Amino acid sequence: MSRTTTDDRLDARSTTVIAVLLVSAFVVILNETAMNVALRDIMLELHVAEHVVQWLTTAFMLTMAVVIPITGWLIQRVPTRTLFILAMSLFSLGTLVAAIAPVFSILLAGRIVQASGTAIMMPLLMTTIMTLVPPGARGRVMGNVSIVISVAPAIGPTISGLILSFAHWRFVFVFVLPIAVLMLVIGALRITNVGENERTKLDVPSVLLSAVGFGGLVYGLTLIGSVTVDAWVPPTIVAGGIAALAVFALRQRVLQRTDEAFLDLRTFRYPAFTVSIVTMVLAMMALFGTVIVLPLLLQTSYGVDPLTVGLVLLPGGILMGLLGPLVGRLFDRFGPRVLIVPGSIVVAASFVLFATLQLTSPLWIVVVAHVLLSVGLAFMFTPLFTVSLGALPSSLYSHGSAIVGTVQQLAGAAGTAVFVMLLVAFGQGVGGEAGTSATPEEFLAGARAAFLAAGGVWLLAIIAGAFVRQSSPDEVPDDASAAPTGEQPITTH
Repeated sequence: MSRTTTDDRLDARSTTVIAVLLVSAFVVILNETAMNVALRDIMLELHVAEHVVQWLTTAFMLTMAVVIPITGWLIQRVPTRTLFILAMSLFSLGTLVAAIAPVFSILLAGRIVQASGTAIMMPLLMTTIMTLVPPGARGRVMGNVSIVISVAPAIGPTISGLILSFAHWRFVFVFVLPIAVLMLVIGALRITNVGENERTKLDVPSVLLSAVGFGGLVYGLTLIGSVTVDAWVPPTIVAGGIAALAVFALRQRVLQRTDEAFLDLRTFRYPAFTVSIVTMVLAMMALFGTVIVLPLLLQTSYGVDPLTVGLVLLPGGILMGLLGPLVGRLFDRFGPRVLIVPGSIVVAASFVLFATLQLTSPLWIVVVAHVLLSVGLAFMFTPLFTVSLGALPSSLYSHGSAIVGTVQQLAGAAGTAVFVMLLVAFGQGVGGEAGTSATPEEFLAGARAAFLAAGGVWLLAIIAGAFVRQSSPDEVPDDASAAPTGEQPITTH
């Protein structure tokens, strides 16, 4: 397959491959947050407690955290078309099972199968783009990717709230299923294989350590703030996950000597990749923490219904999507820092505005604050994704994409945990008690403190963003051993 024409434009077949992957990824990522608004209806119909129904979200995140690291090996081993069919088949099957599930356990199984397909799609999309798109056009294409990564989770609750206003909760899945099947059919017919595959050996101990490490870390973080477990349980699980990841990292260092690493950590030898990942972690924490806390705040303190919650979040989500391609073109012309630094300052301003909310504040102030957050993050995500993977040699694209996807899940879980922990801690500090429902005033006070503390931590993102620089494919890093065998490394300038 030819990659591009001489003026940096993609040929027709490459454009088709990327377009199909983009739409498919949007559908599967949209599903990740669409479930949140339907949890209460599911509790009532399937007769499960609140801490049980939350497993529909927790199990999805856990599965993503376990499967995504494996995609680095899968992308190297399995042809693009075959891997796409596998991902969309799993997602479609899981969606069908969830839509018709007669009991909660089957619904949970459907969500796990869905998550398995979702976990494959994003690294596959990122690796394919880095392989097909030349450096001069990556910003424009990554601008479209930012729609998938940031807009889909943002508008998921809106679409779900709209569906629940007129139909049964099962239609959240029924709505997605025909679109997923259609993309599966189109992809099976139109997607061609990208790059060359290698017969790399799967290191089983690395798989197990990865599952325990990433899964344990995400699960421990999701338990923070829970009233159904003892206080010592989440830190213990998190510590166990970190220990497993430490052993996992040591094993990868050994396997890297023969280019047999399950997840090649030499990606972190490239400064542009590392700095971008650090900034991305903070940005994802801000996005997912806000996506979780803001609907709770609107329903608990302001008493609005799920549909109104979705409508309040909709302008920011739409604007983030519209800005994606524009930010991509600006990146191709001006580079990353002129976008990332102003964007991070706008995000800080949104946290300040959230921290000043009162019970008498009109909803339009919440809309404005969320729009500021969305605009700021829109100016950050495209440069961060482009710079991080663009800093790597082609042999590390699949591993870099897997790391980016894994970091998103860890950052999402961490952001949710930090926001909820601050919400509970500060809410109790103004009169609430552990294990009791907070009043609207107490909940709002906790939310204000959480956003203010998040704004303080966000200063690190502003500082890190100032150090993000676009890499050159022609320069060699100080440690030449960082590059895989037969590959010329690159570094920042």
